[in-house]
Amino acid sequence: MNYMGIDIGSSGCKAVVFDENGQQLAIARREYDVIYCDNGGAELDSEEVIEKCFEIIKECSGQIESNSIAAIGISSQGEAFTAIGDNNEILCHAMISSDMRSESLVKVWTEKFGKEKLYQITGHTAHPLFTLFKLLWLKKNRPDVWRKTRKYFCFEDLLQFKLGLDPAISWSLAGRTMMFDVRKHEWNQEILHAVGVTSGQLARPLPSGSVVGKIDKKIANRLGLADDVCVVTGGHDQPCGALGAGVTKPGMAMYATGSVECITPAIDRPLFSNNLLKSNLCTYDHAVKGMYVTIAFSLTGGNILKWFRDEFGAREIAEAEQTGVDAYELLLKVAGEKPSDLMVLPYFTPSGTPYFDTKTKGAVLGLQLSTSRGEFIRSLLEGVAFEMRLNIEILEKSGYVINELRAVGGGARSAVWTQLKADVTGKIITPLTVTEAGCLGVAMLACAANTGESISELAARWVRPLAAVYPGTDNRKWYDDRFKNYRRLYNSVKDICI
Repeated sequence: MNYMGIDIGSSGCKAVVFDENGQQLAIARREYDVIYCDNGGAELDSEEVIEKCFEIIKECSGQIESNSIAAIGISSQGEAFTAIGDNNEILCHAMISSDMRSESLVKVWTEKFGKEKLYQITGHTAHPLFTLFKLLWLKKNRPDVWRKTRKYFCFEDLLQFKLGLDPAISWSLAGRTMMFDVRKHEWNQEILHAVGVTSGQLARPLPSGSVVGKIDKKIANRLGLADDVCVVTGGHDQPCGALGAGVTKPGMAMYATGSVECITPAIDRPLFSNNLLKSNLCTYDHAVKGMYVTIAFSLTGGNILKWFRDEFGAREIAEAEQTGVDAYELLLKVAGEKPSDLMVLPYFTPSGTPYFDTKTKGAVLGLQLSTSRGEFIRSLLEGVAFEMRLNIEILEKSGYVINELRAVGGGARSAVWTQLKADVTGKIITPLTVTEAGCLGVAMLACAANTGESISELAARWVRPLAAVYPGTDNRKWYDDRFKNYRRLYNSVKDICI
């Protein structure tokens, strides 16, 4: 039998089919545009997202043996929700994570409810990205929608709903709403009451890998699926990606390099501390039942190399068009392997963890007339890697053990970039053969639910590591010394930013 993993992101969705040994058989993708509003809004047309999810399911099912898909899992972006009316109609666009319209409501509501109490229940630090505050904005600014809403679904449960199921939301995705008790694994009634919603308006929470039900037969037939295909709970995209990277026990973490740079370590218990709260490092459910994760991230991430390519990489873009070699690969070749004398604060976007700073801007220090183009490129990558090392240091002081980083995403394909990260962080980094870790993770959950095989055993079979990359002795010493200065960089720049 075969298993499908679906990933619903903020800019597109993808479906991948794997066989019972984790070999990829088919893949389909669709893109959609974020709708930006003048008042800081960022939305998705939920009708379009679901329509394109249906398209990728049908396309993938058409590429493989008929009726061979046994189960489907869904990985979803967090926080975004869709309001559903009495006739099952979609009432408004989905407000996604980067929608900041609720920013003015966060402080007042949190102070009234209690910042520490909110953290101890939800494992998260109050921020306008979370569903809780987006609902408060909807209540205040779209009372017409608020009055008509019968259900609120995140994208995992919305797709289940549109497939004809009684939807369930995974514990990990429920945690991203900031209305879920991550220790009791239930909707928190005090928070719901304070927002003005009921648990009956939300999907039922279940652990990742739970069978939700079977797809409606007419819908299944339309999508080229068998009559008895079941859907299992998947989860929030980062824990699902971590599972797809084989992060199934403490000491391991996923290191994802895409537009955003993200480290997702696993731990065997819920971990709460003042240091984690202060550093905006959350605690919520892993896609592996009984385990928890946190997320350390830089919103600038791989975007910093894209920025350089678009603004200063005309030479590499032209060469890429002539040779077929990727422009990013050409830029990384120019960056070389020698550490830079420059120091970069990589806040070319809002900061991410640990500061959640939306105002302090990026900085490049140490420029001279002798500074080369390659050194400048390398310094940008070093800045992001230092920021991730800063997060790792906070996590390890707070109780997380990180012995190995599992590398996924586009950046993991570069030997130069991966070695740089190993040198800066001082950690062993293991690239993987998988390119779609989120889809692989939820397909594993689907397989485990169907066959009864443990998720850890499946991960050991399906996830295929490549040769580990170790920190280089010479570069490691240089970066250890530089990191002492990097720790001071944020406060120095923050004090002079306007």
